[in-house]
Amino acid sequence: MYIVDDKAEKIEILSRYRKLMKIVWNSASKEELLMIRKAFTVAVNAHEGARRKSGEPYIYHPLEVARIAGEDLSLGPTAIVCALLHDVVEDTEYTLEDIKNIFNEKVAFIVDGLTKIKDVYDHNSQSIQSETFRKLLIAMGDDVRVILIKLCDRLHNMRTLDAMKPAKQLKIASETQFLYVPLAHRLGLYAFKQELEDLSTKYLNPAAYNEICTKLQDTKEERESFVREFCEPIKKVLKEKNYDFTISSRVKSITSIIGKIEKKGVKFEEIYDIFAIRIILNVPQDYEKEACFGVYSIISSMYQQRKDRFRDWLTTPKNNGYEALHTTVMSKQGKWVEIQIRSKRMDEIAETGLAAHYKYKEVKEGELDENLDNWLSKIRTLLDNQNTTAVDFVNDFKMNIVTDEITVFTPKGKSILLPFNSSVLDFAFNIDTDLGLNCIGAKVNYKVVPIDYRLHSADQVEIITSRIAHPEEKWLQYVRSPKAIKEIKHYVDTYKQGFTDAGRENLKKKFSSLKIDWNDENLQRLIKNANAKDLTDLFYKAFYEEITDNMIKSCEDKTNDNSSWIFLRNPFKKKNKTELTLREQIAAQIQENPEQLLMKQDIDKLPYRTAECCNPLPGDDVVGLIREGAIEVHRTSCKHAVDEMSKYGHHIVKAKWRENEKISFLAGIKIKGIDRKGLLQEMARVISDVWNINIRSLAMESSEGTFEGTMMVYISNTDNLSNLMENISKIEGIESVVRI
Repeated sequence: MYIVDDKAEKIEILSRYRKLMKIVWNSASKEELLMIRKAFTVAVNAHEGARRKSGEPYIYHPLEVARIAGEDLSLGPTAIVCALLHDVVEDTEYTLEDIKNIFNEKVAFIVDGLTKIKDVYDHNSQSIQSETFRKLLIAMGDDVRVILIKLCDRLHNMRTLDAMKPAKQLKIASETQFLYVPLAHRLGLYAFKQELEDLSTKYLNPAAYNEICTKLQDTKEERESFVREFCEPIKKVLKEKNYDFTISSRVKSITSIIGKIEKKGVKFEEIYDIFAIRIILNVPQDYEKEACFGVYSIISSMYQQRKDRFRDWLTTPKNNGYEALHTTVMSKQGKWVEIQIRSKRMDEIAETGLAAHYKYKEVKEGELDENLDNWLSKIRTLLDNQNTTAVDFVNDFKMNIVTDEITVFTPKGKSILLPFNSSVLDFAFNIDTDLGLNCIGAKVNYKVVPIDYRLHSADQVEIITSRIAHPEEKWLQYVRSPKAIKEIKHYVDTYKQGFTDAGRENLKKKFSSLKIDWNDENLQRLIKNANAKDLTDLFYKAFYEEITDNMIKSCEDKTNDNSSWIFLRNPFKKKNKTELTLREQIAAQIQENPEQLLMKQDIDKLPYRTAECCNPLPGDDVVGLIREGAIEVHRTSCKHAVDEMSKYGHHIVKAKWRENEKISFLAGIKIKGIDRKGLLQEMARVISDVWNINIRSLAMESSEGTFEGTMMVYISNTDNLSNLMENISKIEGIESVVRI
């Protein structure tokens, strides 16, 4: 419990303010220092009496955001002023006009970009989070400090997320994982990216997060001893060669470790790149590449390399500005070790991304360097599409704008940047819209390929066209670039609109013949039943006779088929003792206490179903997502759930399992080991005889004395699953058992 001490809090506020001023004291002008002091005074007065969920004075938050912006990102006085003021317009009586009059138009513009949207949107089509993110990117197009300060704001919110309610934690963590983590990565803010990613995992996958934290702590002393022993001979040689350098180690992010364990089915102890050695050279910028390759030559002469793990980002830097040499070598202790070689300048860019470009490229504060401006032009292409909803925009942004890029060439040698995994169609649309609309294939490196052929870096592409060709909806499955997506959607939507009147008449006749009421409610149900995007799509399907009688008949059946569903207890009743509608029950439960939405069989009439994408078990941390008047239950670490929670925070229902659940749930495990006679029979006996568990499927592959298998079993809870996996791992020859 937080105890209020006014005197101590005032001392702490002044202490934090003085630390903030020290950051810019030697670099800012007298006028800029006065502006920061004025912003601090305005923020203190505006937030007077306000407190965070933790109980601390609210002013701690803008002070910390400003410190992160100034200290960690080395942003200038204007950014610090805006960070101090970033919540003033949203949460207090100050207006943007006040900010403009007290400070200047630029400060008011940035603060406006940082102000959250308060309007209520149609929850069926748009999301408040998505609209907020869209607005941020619009503002970012004119001043990159908007998004940099927003990332500082998000980082501090994630650091203090413990004070929030569980449902709020899941919403914010999901949004962070889905949007802000890849955005930080794309902007080159690797330190931000790793911390945001790990803090998200802390709430989305707490069991795995805590397990890895414990293992990292338990192995810390052993790891540090290994690093010292490994680095000693390298230090000795580099000193003899008169290099000015520092050597440090960095531990792989917790999220990356968890991902590797889950994807590759390995144990924590089997991951060889838990940490990496970083050699940072203090050399003039003109001598950087020569020095880095010189150190690489020394390292490669001392240790055996893994050729498949060599990465040269000096010759061709990443699109976010990252430069370094990466190599993996075999240590004298018999372990593979990753070594990163870069200059001090490169290291600063790697840690603070775009902020460091201001220092080394002499870009004025708030202006954009060339790489970022090219990247933002793609965002503007998405923003220009007026027919795209906020949620579609976020999906397109996530898929296209934050991915890595490839460089391909026209027949005349002109280079074209495209998102990774782009197709021939992407290339065509990015050259010319008409070229894309009439594309039927291409010659890639002089070989004829279809429109969905995936391009690789350095491919040379010549588009083949036909006047009778035109885009189809399935083309959207083939493209990754914003321009291609925009042009295909525009063509398809315009094409479908031509069938609206005829399709509507066909559908009306069907409704009439089946004696179904023609109204908005039934049409909305039919959109879902027919898997249509909207009314235009529905009428298009109706024109081509794709709407069946059963789809229309089901519109009047307002109940759900719950034969395969389980139920949630709900205590909310009307005063006349008649039940609320299902939607009213859910809304009341969320408003009153979402933590009490407990899962149990055969209790009242509030249905839920477990999601097939992640197969949650009793004992897993779970979240409920509202789906068409019911609850779909996911594990909190499920990627599909993270996606939904990041865009539809109002659909989240925090849920937990009741005890003594007797129903069985489907779960999967992956098993690796040494093949031997009788192994399969022994494994089956442990599963069916000892634990009385039903096996749904078992697939095993054996090669050169080893095997790998996947098993799907029906099991009641996570404790039983853990016990089962532990007993399987004890069987002779079994090397790893992981849940999938």
